[in-house]
Amino acid sequence: MTQAPETGETSQNPDQPQTARVVPLTVHAQYIKDLSFENPSAPQSLLPGQAVPKMGVNVTLDARKIEGPGQVPDTTTFEVLLHVEASARREQDVVFLVQLDYAVVCSVAAAVPEQHHHPLLMIEIPKLAFPFARQILAEVTSQAGFPPLLLNPVDFEGMYREQYLAQAQAANKKAV
Repeated sequence: MTQAPETGETSQNPDQPQTARVVPLTVHAQYIKDLSFENPSAPQSLLPGQAVPKMGVNVTLDARKIEGPGQVPDTTTFEVLLHVEASARREQDVVFLVQLDYAVVCSVAAAVPEQHHHPLLMIEIPKLAFPFARQILAEVTSQAGFPPLLLNPVDFEGMYREQYLAQAQAANKKAV
C-alpha cells in the first residue's frame, strides 16, 4: 500500500512504486542525566499532623548539537535537556528539594529546514519527555516518604512563544 503524495490516499496496487516518507524526528535515547533529592528536615518533616507544604516548580529547557562519531547519515543529532526543580517548604523550613535533568538524544532529518529545528527540539521533544520526567519525580518523592509529586502538564508551545517573544523584544530594545 502506498500513499499518494498529493491526496494522502493509499493505493492497493503493489506494482506502484512506494515512496519513502521521511521521518522528521527520531528519538535514539532517553535518560536521567542528573538527579538530586534532598530531605534536609527528615525525620521531623515526615511526622503526621503537619501543614501541607507550599510547592514551587521550575521547568527549563536546553538543546545542543552533538558532533562526532556515531552520527546517523542525513541527519543532525541533538541532546535536549529537560531540567525540573521542585521544592516543598513549610514557612522557612525546606521540606524537600528535587532536581532532575532528563535528556533525550534525537536526530532531525536533513530534509527538515533548519528554521524548523528549534521548535521541534524545544516543543515536540519536551512533550515526549515530560511524562517520563514526571513519573521519575513522582517515584522519587514517594520513595522519600512524601506523597508523589504529580506535576501538572506543561505548555511547552506557550513557553517557547514567551521565550522568543521576550528575546525579540530585547533585540529590538538593543537596536534602538
